[in-house]
Amino acid sequence: MSGASPGRGSAILDSLRRGAATPVVVIAILAMVIVPLAPIVLDALFTINIALSLVVMLAVVYVRRPLEFSIFPSVLLMVTLLRLALNVASTRVVLLHGHQGEAAAGHVIESFGQFVVGGSYAVGIVVFAILTIVNFVVVTKGAGRISEVSARFILDALPGKQMAIDADLNAGLLSREDAKARRQEVREEADFYGSMDGASKFVRGDAIAGILILAINLVGGILIGMLSHGMAFADAAQTYTMLAIGDGLVAQLPALLIAVATAMLVTRATGEQEMGETVSKQVFGHQRALTVAAVLMGLIGIVPGMPNLPFLVLSAILGWAAWKLRRRAAEAETQEASRPGADAPAAAAAELSWDEIRPVEPLALEVGYRLIALVDQAQGGQLLARLKGVRRKLTQDLGFLIPAVHVRDNLELAPGQYRLLVHGVPVATGELVPDRELALDPGRVFGPLDGIPGKDPAFGLDAVWIVPGQRAHAESLGYTVVDAATVAATHLSHVVRERAADLLGHDEVQQLLTALGRSVPKLVEDLVPKLLPLSVVVKVLQSLLADRVPVRQMRQIVETLLEHGAQTQDPAALTAAVRVALGRFIVQELNGMAPELPVYTLAPALERVLQDSASGQGAALEPGLAERLHQNLGDCVTRQESRGEPAVLLVPGGVRASVARLVRHSVPSLAVLAYAEVPEDKRLRLVGAVG
Repeated sequence: MSGASPGRGSAILDSLRRGAATPVVVIAILAMVIVPLAPIVLDALFTINIALSLVVMLAVVYVRRPLEFSIFPSVLLMVTLLRLALNVASTRVVLLHGHQGEAAAGHVIESFGQFVVGGSYAVGIVVFAILTIVNFVVVTKGAGRISEVSARFILDALPGKQMAIDADLNAGLLSREDAKARRQEVREEADFYGSMDGASKFVRGDAIAGILILAINLVGGILIGMLSHGMAFADAAQTYTMLAIGDGLVAQLPALLIAVATAMLVTRATGEQEMGETVSKQVFGHQRALTVAAVLMGLIGIVPGMPNLPFLVLSAILGWAAWKLRRRAAEAETQEASRPGADAPAAAAAELSWDEIRPVEPLALEVGYRLIALVDQAQGGQLLARLKGVRRKLTQDLGFLIPAVHVRDNLELAPGQYRLLVHGVPVATGELVPDRELALDPGRVFGPLDGIPGKDPAFGLDAVWIVPGQRAHAESLGYTVVDAATVAATHLSHVVRERAADLLGHDEVQQLLTALGRSVPKLVEDLVPKLLPLSVVVKVLQSLLADRVPVRQMRQIVETLLEHGAQTQDPAALTAAVRVALGRFIVQELNGMAPELPVYTLAPALERVLQDSASGQGAALEPGLAERLHQNLGDCVTRQESRGEPAVLLVPGGVRASVARLVRHSVPSLAVLAYAEVPEDKRLRLVGAVG
């Protein structure tokens, strides 16, 4: 135990140093207002205050960008509190012990009262007044005005900057990581200048407080000296005036340093250079300006009656600096001209390469600028997490890995609009209200809702966009309430299930076969490429997905292809054989464990027409007949959905594929099965015949 104590103590010290330093300092500063301090402690704290103010000002000078000193508003508050607390502590000492002499409040106050102003309180009052005017009227007022204007302009320009970043991202000038960093920088810049607008008021208030504290010390000290300690008016005025002036000057010097630091920070541009480098380049980096200044100073220096030597010396220095700049520029031009291939980089940079051609994402989501908050996790956006959950669920249901969803913003869209793309082609769009929730009408609700009317983008249900506070009321009326991120994720899930065949390519099928080959390698080796090419297997799996049949049963699919692949390589015939083998799985996906399957059949006359059309012996299906067929099948689906049962159309095997293609998009909820696909032990219930 004894050996562990030093480590525990070190850990406690480290935690205090990391997390408790700032609260301890704040408490100590506030304690100085209440707890009396000895003169020697005041000397140490006044010295620390001056050193700290000097360090802050030099940090502002050497910082390259204002945002690199983003903690400056908090630092400004801390040093202002420290200075005011020291003023209160020194005032207490001056009023309590000032009758003992000018050294009663410490040697720092005495030194400023004696050395800086020469022991004359009249001179001290004048010097203090001048410092206060410079600080309050010139530096502080100008810095406050610049902070206010900068904050206003930065906040007004915030939407434009974000739109410019979005435009650069869409144009390919920025990567997603660069755009995210730029957006974060824009937000930090707005926060910084907004904080500086308020922090400049600290400096202004500190200057006013310095004047009031000097007056209080002066008047209060004279009255206390005369009434409490029996001092003569002249002695009391001499003593307490020197102490008040010394105390005021000790506070005004750090205040002036901090005010200058604030002014320099808010007047800085956002370039990536230190202030010294910027001044040397932009003020003393122009050869013509230095040359003209040298000539003018020389002309003034030769005027009779003027102080000739200082002007002539300064003219020589400026002329030498102008000559050095001109010589340096000439050397740079010579080196640039002598360097081989000086014009090559510009030409090389303009050359294009095959790297400029980027592959099209299989699955993408584009959002308007008002929906960026749904995607940005730093702003609490939940859409990316929802999309990841949707991908996981679809991968498990469909049987292959759903590709990642690439999310990007698009300024061409409306602010609250989004668009889903499959292989770069827009396939669906929707409208969201990011700060509201969508109350869906499932078909039976008990009252209206106040909000923005809308539609569910996935299924077209009537809905209302409501404020989050109405959620409990809407659910009590029978509405289903979901947030905006869930609406977009549900729409994506619906689109992926409809377009699953487009997302399954050669690479995905090869991955499925590789995964199956780990458990049954001989089965996969005998199929591809010995018996069937990979392209045929891809077409079979795509046909299954187009008919909403998952490809989770890969082993049974491969065994069926091995069984029938020797007789034919026609993808349509192989798909029909696979569907028959998967009949029990397909029916279970439709109807679960229910003992009977409700089905519709075709009227004999319509069945003959479809068989003749599929075999090529009759004419193609005429438009009027196709339209009536779609309408009748749609009515069947509506009736089955109202009963809570699946809508299944049972047809002969020869026409199943053509009928499925015919109704795939017009009646997507209808499942078209061949007679042979229904298991023998499954009981059928005939609901009706479609004529």
